[in-house]
Amino acid sequence: MWILSYHRQHSSCHSCPRNAYCVNGTHCTCQHGYESQQKFFTFPLTICEDSNECAPPISLYCGVNAVCKNIPGSYYCQCNSGYRLLSGGIQFNSSNENTCQAITSSITPPTEDKEKLQQVVSKLESLVNNKTHWENAEKGEVATMATLILQKVESHVLEIALKAPDQKVQKVHNRSIAVETRVVTNNCSEGGKIFNLQAEKNSVDIDCNDIVQGNIQGPSAVAFISYDSLGEIINATFFRERNESDPVYLNSRVVSVAVGPKRNISLSKPVTLIFQHTEKNRNSKTTFCVYWKSSEEGNHWSTDGCDLIHVNKSHTICNSTHLSSFAVLVAFTNQEDDPLLTVITYVGLGLSLLCLFLAALTFLLCKAIQNISTSLHLHLSLCLFLAHLLFLIGINQTEPKVLCAIIAGALHYLYLAAFTWMLLEGLHLFLTARNLTVVNYSSVSKHMKKVMFPVGYGVPAVIVAISAASKPHLYGTSAWCWLQLAEGFIWGFLGPVCAIICVNLVFLLLVFWILKRKLSSLNNEVSTIQNTKMLTFKAIAQLFILGCTWCLGMLQVGSAARVMTYLFTIVNSLQGIFIFLVYCLFSQQVWKQYQKWFREIVKSKSETETHTLSTTQTRHKTSEMA
Repeated sequence: MWILSYHRQHSSCHSCPRNAYCVNGTHCTCQHGYESQQKFFTFPLTICEDSNECAPPISLYCGVNAVCKNIPGSYYCQCNSGYRLLSGGIQFNSSNENTCQAITSSITPPTEDKEKLQQVVSKLESLVNNKTHWENAEKGEVATMATLILQKVESHVLEIALKAPDQKVQKVHNRSIAVETRVVTNNCSEGGKIFNLQAEKNSVDIDCNDIVQGNIQGPSAVAFISYDSLGEIINATFFRERNESDPVYLNSRVVSVAVGPKRNISLSKPVTLIFQHTEKNRNSKTTFCVYWKSSEEGNHWSTDGCDLIHVNKSHTICNSTHLSSFAVLVAFTNQEDDPLLTVITYVGLGLSLLCLFLAALTFLLCKAIQNISTSLHLHLSLCLFLAHLLFLIGINQTEPKVLCAIIAGALHYLYLAAFTWMLLEGLHLFLTARNLTVVNYSSVSKHMKKVMFPVGYGVPAVIVAISAASKPHLYGTSAWCWLQLAEGFIWGFLGPVCAIICVNLVFLLLVFWILKRKLSSLNNEVSTIQNTKMLTFKAIAQLFILGCTWCLGMLQVGSAARVMTYLFTIVNSLQGIFIFLVYCLFSQQVWKQYQKWFREIVKSKSETETHTLSTTQTRHKTSEMA
């Protein structure tokens, strides 16, 4: 009865989700312009998504010189840049209403204003062409002069647009600059209006409300400016976040987006910028969306507030939460894909996965060695096994970007977890040496059982959660599903790793000091000393296995980069083999257990063969008697 009542309550009009309405009082269906997986449904959490009428399979046709624009729940048609409706309107609903005509009077601004703009352009051209001036000037002076040029061009272009508000669209093309401006005089009466401006095959989409900026009296304008040669002056050397090991190049024109009469920097909605590459990406490693930042520290390219949305060989799409001058920087790697490194990686990680699997089985099934130390080894092996497996499967899965970001986050967590369990190994070694007793000492076990799981799996989760919450867009690159170098994001991994390695080194030094200090007083406790020495040897080996490999990775710079790359790849891919050797094959107890298992297998096989032979002989005798 309760279930029936619940079903009725949740099948009523009151429970239909957003953008849906009730049908016959029993089912819900999406409103016009929205769709769901089922036409009629009762589940209250069903999502009605916007139907994009402008995209396949619908692809509404608006007629010549016009384009379809999708908005939530609907769409509208709009004349292309340089065209307008005969009625003077801004949008229409179908190709039957298309009266888009070329704007002949607005292509050329008033003569006086055009001469002012031409003066700015001429000054820019003379400055760009004066190579001696730029080469002799200091870097700070170059940045300051370029900033002044950008600001002056923006102010003059907006001034021209606002002086002729009846000319809604203006375009100016010059050898060095391409400009498009839009004027808004109706205070954004059309809700959800997005303006698209284009210049030299670059474009920007900006919300009308960010142009008008509230209740400004009079017209407002937006200007989109594309500079042809300015990138040669404010080039990639002004990008402070670049990685010195790989060259960084400006791979687009410098563009500016500005609004007036009141200058607006922050936006209610991000603008979308589409850049055409000046050259097709070759061995691109990382793409950066950057803007020209003016600060007390100087003028330079920065990625703050600029997010990479999509990149292919010919174009890059970026989002920005503020208005400025923008460009695309690309970091290229000079090294082609090395097939030998690929073979080493896959063969080494394959062997490591096998050894980590055998080590985990040993830790689980070998009762003679099961204690706190073995539990630490087990979880370390599991984390490395999952990390290596995910690396082999997903490190190259860069599309879709959401999946790549998830893989990068999972790898971040698993490798941090492996290092955290290594830290617990170092702590356990120190506590054992301090008590000078066997590994399963009750006091050590009591403390370790309380902290091992919250620390081993909780601390990496907190670090990854903070990283993902602060800068989720930096998970995944255009080449690998790993952490990006931009904004120092990689230190979300390297920082904890370096800290763990340093702490474990301190633990090892303390253990050596304890052994040296109390060695003479433990002449009659040889087994204890041997166990502690063996544990110390294993911890040192583990510190080398995990710690030194990543240190080699950080040393891949300069002339020794290629050698360090090979060393890093070889040693890092064989981690599982080292762990199996140190913790299993070098242990007498494990060897005894292996021998016991081997004897049991041989005995079982022998008994099976004897039983089979006996059964065969019995059947043979029975057949002879018959």
